[in-house]
Amino acid sequence: MHTSETPRLYARDPLLHHLLPRLTGLAYAERARVPWEHDKDLPLVLLTGRHGMGRTAVLATLERHYTGRLPLARVDTAAQGLVVELLEELVCSLAPDLSRRFPLLLPGLVAVYGGYADGAERDRATARIARLLLACRLESGPEPGVAQTWETRVRARLAGAGAAAGAGAEAGAGAAGAGAGGATGAGTEAGAGAGTEARAGAGAEAGARGGSHAVVHAVLAEYFERYARARSSAPLRQWYQDRYAETPETSAAAPDGQGGPRGLEGLLRLADWFHRGGDYRHAAEQTLVHAFLEDVAAARTRWQRLNRDPRPLALLDNTHSPAGARLLDLVLEYRARPGAAHHDPLVVVATRLGDAPPDATEALHRDLPDLVTTTGWRRAGHAPSAGLVVVELTPLSRDDVLLMLDAASAPLHPYLASALHTLTGGHPLAGRVLCDAVLEHASRAGPAAAPLAPRDLLDLTTGDGRPVSEAILERLLPSPHQRARLVPLSLARDSTAAQALAAHLRLEGPEQLPANAAADYLEAEHWQRDTPQDRPLAADPLLHTLLVHEARRTSRGTGSRRGWQEMHGFLRRHHTTRGEDSEADALRHTLAAGDAKTVVAALSEEFQAEQDRLSALRWLTCLRYAATAPAPPAADWDDERAAMAAGAHDDRYRDIDEIDRCINRLLHGLWYLSDATAEPEADLCDDIGAELAFLSLRHRTWRAVLGQAARTWPAAARDKRPLPLPEL
Repeated sequence: MHTSETPRLYARDPLLHHLLPRLTGLAYAERARVPWEHDKDLPLVLLTGRHGMGRTAVLATLERHYTGRLPLARVDTAAQGLVVELLEELVCSLAPDLSRRFPLLLPGLVAVYGGYADGAERDRATARIARLLLACRLESGPEPGVAQTWETRVRARLAGAGAAAGAGAEAGAGAAGAGAGGATGAGTEAGAGAGTEARAGAGAEAGARGGSHAVVHAVLAEYFERYARARSSAPLRQWYQDRYAETPETSAAAPDGQGGPRGLEGLLRLADWFHRGGDYRHAAEQTLVHAFLEDVAAARTRWQRLNRDPRPLALLDNTHSPAGARLLDLVLEYRARPGAAHHDPLVVVATRLGDAPPDATEALHRDLPDLVTTTGWRRAGHAPSAGLVVVELTPLSRDDVLLMLDAASAPLHPYLASALHTLTGGHPLAGRVLCDAVLEHASRAGPAAAPLAPRDLLDLTTGDGRPVSEAILERLLPSPHQRARLVPLSLARDSTAAQALAAHLRLEGPEQLPANAAADYLEAEHWQRDTPQDRPLAADPLLHTLLVHEARRTSRGTGSRRGWQEMHGFLRRHHTTRGEDSEADALRHTLAAGDAKTVVAALSEEFQAEQDRLSALRWLTCLRYAATAPAPPAADWDDERAAMAAGAHDDRYRDIDEIDRCINRLLHGLWYLSDATAEPEADLCDDIGAELAFLSLRHRTWRAVLGQAARTWPAAARDKRPLPLPEL
C-alpha cells in the first residue's frame, strides 16, 4: 500500500533551500552555517495562497528540518483567540532553547492571566500560568500539580488580607448610609432613590475593580517573591512602570495584609487595561509584544552574536485569523519604530489564506524563483508593512506531477500526468491526493492490468476508500453546510439560475438567499474577491470541476429533485423562459442531460436559417459553449463521444442529411475535448478543423468565418487552450 506520511514538497526549494537558510544562518538539510542575507533588521516573510496551496505544509517541513537545531516555535494562530495566548505558545516553545527565559514578558502575562478572577476562566488562567512556569523552568512536576500549588498560594495571600478588607467594607457601608440619609434630608424621594441607585452602581463597579486589583496584586506578589530576586526584578517592574503613568487607581499601596514588592503599578495597570478591552487591550497587547521581542533579543549572548549562531525561528500559521493578524501587525509596528538602535533576531515566517492584507501597501512582493539568490528587501520608510516580504505560493508544474507519479509500481498511461495537471491546474493538495490515489490504484491492480485511463481520475478512491473528489472538497471548502449547497448549485450558469435551482431543490438555511450565502462563503474563504451575477458561483476551475463531479457522483436518480436529469431539465426550462440570449445555456443543459440529438437539431436549424456573418459568430459561440456541458453519470449514459466524433457511429444517423451528421460529429468532438482529463489526440483535433472546413463550404455567407475557425481551433484544442472566435 502506498503511503505519504511525510510527503516531499515540490516547487518550494527557493523557500526551503535558499531563503530560510539565509535568514536563519543554518542550511536546510545539512549541518552547515550559511551567511546571513540581513545582518540586523529582518523582514517578516508572509506566504499567501488559497486552500490547499501548501502553506501549512511548508511550515511543517521547516519545523521538521530545524527542530533541535535552533530555537523554534510553530503556532497555529487560528487555534487561539487572543494575542496573549499566542505569546504564551511562543514562550512555551522557545524558552527551553534560549539563554534567558522571558524575564520581561513573563510577569506581564502573569498579570494579565491574574486578572481573570472568577469561575472557569480563572481555572484556565491558572493552568496557563503553571504552563509558563514549567516552560521557563521556574517550576517542575506535572502541570496540574503546579497549577494547584499556585492557586493555593494565591488564595492564602488573599485570605490573609480578608480581615482588613472586611473592615474597609464595613466603613464603606457606613459612608453609603450617611450618603443615603443626606439624600433623604435634601427633600425629594425620587432624588433620594436616584442618588442611592447611582451610588450603588458606582460602588459595585469600584468594588469589582478593587477585587480584581487585589487578585492581580496577590498574583504578582507571589510571582516576584518566589521566582525573581528583588534587585534583578526592579528594572523589569520599572520597564512596565515607564510605559504607564501613575494614576490614583494604580499607584496605591498594596492591599492591606498582602505585602509584596513595591513598584507593581505598571503591571497592575497593564492587567487593568487588558481586561477593559477595546483600545485599552490594544495598548496592553502592544506592550506585551514589545516585551516578547526585547526578551528574544536579550537572550542572545555576546558570544552567540559574535559566533553568528543560528537565529530563532517562529512559524505562524493562518495569520488571517484575528489574533494572528493582530500579532503580525504588532511585530511589524515594533520593527518599524523610528530610530530603533536594537533589532530583534527572530526570523518570522507566517502564512495567510488568500492575498496579502489590503493595507500592506508598502510590502515587497516576490515570486518564488526570485528568492534563490536574494530577497532584494531593504526597509524603505517607517510604514509597518515596509517590513513585509510577501511570497505567493504558486501552482506545481507538469514536471512536478511527473515526479509525484514516479513511484508507481506499474506503467501508467503516457498522458496521465498531463491530464492530472490540467485537471488540478497544478494545485498541490488536489495533485497530492490524486497522485496518491493513482499510486494506490496501480499497486492494487498489479503490473498486468491495463493502465488507468485519464478520464477515470476523478472516479478513484483514497487509501481509506473515500472518493477523491469528496476528500479534496472537504479540505478546500471546510463548511459541510455550504459545501452541500454548492454541489448542486455549481450546475447553474449564473446567480439567477442558481437561486432558481435553490428554490426548486428547497435549499433552506438561517441566512439570506441560499445562492447569495454560498457566494459570500466562497468570498470569505478567499476563493474569489467577488461573484459576478452572470458567472457560476464557483469561479475557480478546479473547484467548479470538483463540485460538478460531486453533483454527478451523488445524483439520486430520475425520481428525485436532486437527480442529474431532473436538475439539468429544470435549468434548461429556466433558461428557455429567459429568452433568446439564454439559448446557448438551454442547449448546454440539454446536452448535459445526454440529449445530443436535440442540440444537433437546434444548431442545424440555425446553420441553415441564418445568413449574416454576425450570426456565424453567434453560432460558433453557441456551439463552443454548449460543448462545455458536463457529461452525465455513467449509470445513465455510455460515453461514446470520441467514437462519435470519429464517425464510427454514422450508420445510426442515416435518416439525417450530411450537414446534420457533420454537426453531430463536430459537437461530440468538442464535447469530448472540453473534458479536462481528455487526451487531445492529434487525429481528433484535426477532425475538428476538417468538420468546420466542410461546413464552411456549404454555407453561402459563413465561409470566411468558419474557415478561420477551422484553421485555429485544432491547435487550441491540442494545447488545451480556449477556442478563439474569428475576427470579422
